[in-house]
Amino acid sequence: MTQSKVRLPRDVRPPYAVYLNGVPQELGNDYSVSEGALVFQQELRKDKISGWRWLLGAWGVGTYRQNDSVDVRYEAADGSPRVAEGLEIEPA
Repeated sequence: MTQSKVRLPRDVRPPYAVYLNGVPQELGNDYSVSEGALVFQQELRKDKISGWRWLLGAWGVGTYRQNDSVDVRYEAADGSPRVAEGLEIEPA
């Protein structure tokens, strides 16, 4: 089974909320935490748009691929709400 890992920013401390493509995720069911990273039990991918795909898009031709986004909502040390958006995804 392919896993994916998303490193948490240094200032993220529990409690925090994790979202995959805008959908809330549940610790234990959807992901685990290991060594400062979220570990998902599925393959997540970020779409990288090449020059050719960009050019096709400019002409109105759509090309769609898997493009996952992981966001984390948390409180900063001063108590202000923060969101870390579009975190980098890597193989686990």
